[in-house]
Amino acid sequence: MAVQQSKVSKRTVRIRKAANRYKGVQVNLCTACGEACLPHRVCKKCGNYDGRQVITIADR
Repeated sequence: MAVQQSKVSKRTVRIRKAANRYKGVQVNLCTACGEACLPHRVCKKCGNYDGRQVITIADR
């Protein structure tokens, strides 16, 4: 039977378990065009952020 050598603190256990739960950055959909974009970033396709036009994207 295994016996621990010393006490493992709650903080150490929680840090280890949190690393296993991390799923990475989740992708959101732009509210204006529906394109996938990172959260809290300007949409690269349409230039909208938080429901308003922030940058102008030249049509290619």
